[in-house]
Amino acid sequence: MYARENKIAGWSLAVAMIALFIGGSMGPLQKLNYAGVNLYDTLNDIGLASYYQGLTLHAVLNALVWTTFFIVGFFTFALVRSLNMPLKMPWLNVAALIVMVIGLIMAAIPILLNLATVLFTFYPPLQANTFFYLGLTLVVIGSWMHGYGYYLTYWEWRKQNKGTRTPFIALAIIITMVMWQIATLGVAIEIIFLIIPWSLGWVEGTDPTLARTFFWFFGHPLVYFWLLPAYVSWYAMLPKQAGGKLFSEGLARLVFWLFLALSVPVGLHHQYLDPGVPAGWKAVHAMITFALFFPSMVTAFTVVASLEVGGRARGGTGLLGWIRALPWGDPSVTAQLLAMILFVFGGIGGLTNASYNLNLVIHNTSWVPGHFHLTVGSAVTLTFMGIAYWLVPAISGKNLWSRKVALWQGWTWFVGMILMSNGLHILGLNFSMPRRTMIGAAPYADPAWNPLLFEAMIGGLILGVSGLLFYANMLGTVLSRKKAETPVEMPVAESMDATPAPAWLDSWKPWMALTIVLILIAYGPILVDLISSAQFTSPGFTPW
Repeated sequence: MYARENKIAGWSLAVAMIALFIGGSMGPLQKLNYAGVNLYDTLNDIGLASYYQGLTLHAVLNALVWTTFFIVGFFTFALVRSLNMPLKMPWLNVAALIVMVIGLIMAAIPILLNLATVLFTFYPPLQANTFFYLGLTLVVIGSWMHGYGYYLTYWEWRKQNKGTRTPFIALAIIITMVMWQIATLGVAIEIIFLIIPWSLGWVEGTDPTLARTFFWFFGHPLVYFWLLPAYVSWYAMLPKQAGGKLFSEGLARLVFWLFLALSVPVGLHHQYLDPGVPAGWKAVHAMITFALFFPSMVTAFTVVASLEVGGRARGGTGLLGWIRALPWGDPSVTAQLLAMILFVFGGIGGLTNASYNLNLVIHNTSWVPGHFHLTVGSAVTLTFMGIAYWLVPAISGKNLWSRKVALWQGWTWFVGMILMSNGLHILGLNFSMPRRTMIGAAPYADPAWNPLLFEAMIGGLILGVSGLLFYANMLGTVLSRKKAETPVEMPVAESMDATPAPAWLDSWKPWMALTIVLILIAYGPILVDLISSAQFTSPGFTPW
């Protein structure tokens, strides 16, 4: 019934995993450099990679390409099954995938040629080859096209099911894609109107502060574009895998609506030290950022309660005995449980980033990559790996190659990330070690950093081994000649709610209105001020 959707999802996952493999391979090299083992000089001698080129590859391919392609693949597979109907216009999603791949190639070639070594944020006045920016634009446009395909399918379902509550998985997917399309307006404006004309030489300069503000209009919601697909699994799929039920579908719906409303108007907390942004508007964004802590805590409560239901249904007793009763032998479950544990520390660290006073201590230090490796590198990536352990067999019609290898992969990722992120956090907090820096060549590196640098290196190497275990399992599964005797179905958890969720949790108008009002309040005046006083005087620089 869903052969076309499976192909779209399968090819999306394939591109995602290739990107993660290439980008992820740069990670251990960076951590070896921390410990004084500089393999970049050897690679650079044969024209392959410099440190900052490798850092750009690592961030762009891991944070943007791996996540975006995996999400659209996962969503394509899950949406049609949640609505129990195929895509309304599958050719649109096929075209979307093609556009995204073309954009990826256009962006990747300049990076590989060292013509776009501008790191993940590509802040002006660092300047890349124009094809890099055009490629990123096409990737975003392709993701929008996927969203349009989902909306058309949802509207068709709505026509056929008037008065029926939208299935939670489908609603969560649509909310996530709407939030993504709103958020990416910022980076689209930045690239199309500020950066591309500047990179082509049509204008002499650009305004870095204005460009950074448009970037962070997109940059922090990007975190929730990563996280919400993981939440789809944690809320609606993992409880089923654990033998339980969703504790409250109403709370789950509320959380996704709150993330839609609150995700975008928070970007200025990334610009606390930007002198061109008034302090009052930074305070507004700080307050909204802390408001995001509420849906995060609701998520923690609801997901843990759902898992407790499963653990007790499996015979767990006592205050914490249900944890031991969870199916830790299932690699999909284990990977996601470990991802949640790591995310606890990442979420707590996020409060430090959001606080103006505390941010002054850790801003642009290694604390920051320590933090986001616990979020996108753990809560997201390890969860996606856990999803892949049932999703790839479901698409391919083959059994997972090795459950034991998959379990080792989850645990090695967990251990490696604890070691690496702990070292980076302490180096940033206690020693102010800078981020985005080739520490192995830095003359100011303090010998007191060495034990923690070594810890981070060990963690990075373990993560590299874990990645290889993941790819061995994926390739082993796909290349196996033996078909599964029983098809793998998408896990869908039943809700424990006695009655359907309230109608206002299935209504778009109030939540879209709230979202637009908050964005206008948080960004309207500051953007008017920055645009009216913009100074397009900064030339481009290519230091590497």
